[in-house]
Amino acid sequence: MPQDEVILESALLTVRWQRGDRGAFEGIVKLWERSLFYYLRRMLPTEADAWEVLQETWLSVLRSLSKLRDPHALPAFLYATARNVAVTRLRGRGIQFQPADPDNGQVAVDEGEVVALDNAEAVHHALDKLPVPQREALTLFFLQDLTIEEMAEVLGVAVGTVKSRLFYGRQAMRKILTQGDDHDGQ
Repeated sequence: MPQDEVILESALLTVRWQRGDRGAFEGIVKLWERSLFYYLRRMLPTEADAWEVLQETWLSVLRSLSKLRDPHALPAFLYATARNVAVTRLRGRGIQFQPADPDNGQVAVDEGEVVALDNAEAVHHALDKLPVPQREALTLFFLQDLTIEEMAEVLGVAVGTVKSRLFYGRQAMRKILTQGDDHDGQ
C-alpha cells in the first residue's frame, strides 16, 4: 500500500477509535506492527527486546490514542511512543542512548540523494554498525518514509540535528558498504 494511503487509512482508523469503535485499534496494529518492529529492532540489542518493547508500545498507544488531536499525526505519534518506550528500557539497563552529536546539528543534507542499495542483507548489516542516532535517523527517513519534520518530532531534536544525523549516517553507510567491515581500523 502506498505511504499516502497508509497515512489516510491510519487517520481514519484513529478517528474511528476516538469515536468508540474498539475494533479500529486492530486495524492500526495491522498497518503499523511490521514497521514499528523493524524500527525497534534497529534500536534494541535483541529481537526479544524489540517484541517486548513493541507490546509495551501498543499498551501505551492504547492508553493515549484518544488524546491525539491530529489523526494524520499517527505515524509520528507511534514512532515517538515506540522510541520513548525503547529509551526507557535501555536506560533501565544502564545503557546511554543518545550520545551527543559532534556537529550540533549544523550540517545540511541533500534530501534528493539516492544511494543504490542492491544487497538488503549488506544494508541491514551496515545499519547495525552505525551509532544509534544515525541508525535511527536513516531507518525513519528511508525505511519508514517520515519527513525531516516528523523525524525531529519523533526524536525530540531540532530539524538541523536530524539533517546532520542523516548526512553522517549516509557517509558512514557508504563507507561500510564500499569498504566492508575492515575499513582501516576506523
